[in-house]
Amino acid sequence: MRSLSGKVVFITGSAGGIGTEVTRLLHGMGAKLVLTDADADALAALSESLGSDDRVLTGVTDVRDLSAMQELAARAVERFGGIDIVLANAGIISFGSVLNLDSAVFKRVLDVDLLGVFHTVRATLPAVVERKGYVLVVSSVAAFGAAPGITPYLAAKAGVEHFANGLRIEVAHQGVDVGLAHMSWVDTPMVREATTELTTFKRMYGSMPGPMGRTVPADQCAAAFVQAMQRRQRHVFCPRWAGIMRWIRPAIASRLAERPLRTIARKFLPVMDAEAAALGRGTSRRVEALEKPQG
Repeated sequence: MRSLSGKVVFITGSAGGIGTEVTRLLHGMGAKLVLTDADADALAALSESLGSDDRVLTGVTDVRDLSAMQELAARAVERFGGIDIVLANAGIISFGSVLNLDSAVFKRVLDVDLLGVFHTVRATLPAVVERKGYVLVVSSVAAFGAAPGITPYLAAKAGVEHFANGLRIEVAHQGVDVGLAHMSWVDTPMVREATTELTTFKRMYGSMPGPMGRTVPADQCAAAFVQAMQRRQRHVFCPRWAGIMRWIRPAIASRLAERPLRTIARKFLPVMDAEAAALGRGTSRRVEALEKPQG
């Protein structure tokens, strides 16, 4: 496996969940880190926890802002001389049915989870091409099979998968490798917030068939991501059973496989909609707070 010591790694969504765990692992391995997140307080806390270190560059940016991402990429090149690896990890989720979901919430999820990946890659790609580097794009098992109450997330993650596949073909002749990560539910702030604020979210997804109803520790996925960087892997699955879903995708979309999900939707989705209506929002409190102008 390739050493990551001295490699410059650009990470979005670095101040929480998998991003934070990847950051800590890479820092311990001697990598140079470019850390970005929309949450200024969380990013500052992460930076402080790493200590006074000239191997770390931080930037509070919104992946929906291409110019801001380009500015940070330029700072990274100026500071470290280039960019070797990109982890397009930032993402949010919404809750509630399409029938009741506000269109602005739907758009926000697509803008962060899909357009944000494009902005991340577009901003950093010239530098990555220069170094013949590696891009790891974070999708989800949600790209393989549908589930009720998170349709914008499903759409974004399916789009991200095809974006990465297209990108891989485009940059292969330039010496750049592109990896694609698919995870099940991971124990991250995003998932914990949803299960805490909506009782139905935890009940709904805890009722899903087999291991799909269980969460995976964030550090387990982080270790898989770092290994993918070392090996420049094409696919990353966390947990490993998620890889099976890639091959049985047609079966997952069959009427037979959808039957239990339809039962779950009928039982829990109206309650989820009622809880979201009572909250007055379709995303978590933290995501809503980050939407408000600062200052």
